[in-house]
Amino acid sequence: MIQALNPRSSSRRVRDVPRAALDSEAILAAYRRWAGIYDTSFGLVSLFARRRAVALVNRLPGERILEVGVGTGLALPRYAPEKRVTGIDLSAAMLAHARRRVAARGLKTIEALIEMDAEAMAFPDHSFDTAVAMFVASVVPHPRRLLAEMRRVVRPGGHILFINHFAAESGPRWWLEWALAPASRALGWHPDFAMDALLAPEEKVRALTRAAPPAGLFTLVQLPR
Repeated sequence: MIQALNPRSSSRRVRDVPRAALDSEAILAAYRRWAGIYDTSFGLVSLFARRRAVALVNRLPGERILEVGVGTGLALPRYAPEKRVTGIDLSAAMLAHARRRVAARGLKTIEALIEMDAEAMAFPDHSFDTAVAMFVASVVPHPRRLLAEMRRVVRPGGHILFINHFAAESGPRWWLEWALAPASRALGWHPDFAMDALLAPEEKVRALTRAAPPAGLFTLVQLPR
C-alpha cells in the first residue's frame, strides 16, 4: 500500500531532494515569461545579494570571470574595470535583455554573452579564474552537474561562487517552501531547494557560507578550486 507523505516525519528526505523536477523546457518556458518583468520583480528582491556576490568576485585574484546564468545582465555593470567577463545563459530571451544592457551602458568589461547550457559548457578546462552562479543552482535540472562543470572550467587555485536561496531547515519558512514546491515548474525554480542538493558532504565542510540580504533570505557560498 502506498502511504501518503508526512512532511513532519519525512522532512529530512524532502529537504534533500526537490519535490518537482525541472527540465530545460520548463526552465526556458518560465524565463520567457519572466524576461520582460524580471528586473522589476525578482531583480529588486535580489539586488543587495547580487551586489555582495559581485563585490566578492572583484576582490578575488584573476581577471577571467564566468557568470553562469547571466540572465538580463543585472550584475554586469558592477564588475571591476580590470575584470574580463563572459556570461552564459540558456534563455535567448534573457540574453537579449543582457546584450541591450551592455550596449546601452557601453560596458567594456564584458567579452561575450553566449547561449549555452550550464550543465554542458563548451569551454576548455581551466578557462576562468572565477565562476559565479547567481540564483541559478535552484533552477538547473542537475545542480551537482552544474557544480562539476564550473569546477572543470575554473583553473586550479581559482574560485567557485554561488548566491542562492536555500530552503530553511525547519520552522514556518520551511513549511511555506514545502507547500510551494509543486509550483516549481511554473515558477522556474525550486522553493524547497536544499544546499545538500548542490554540495556533497565533503564539499559542505570546505565551503565558506555567508548570509546575504534581505534578512538572510539568500546565502553566498564560496568554494576553492
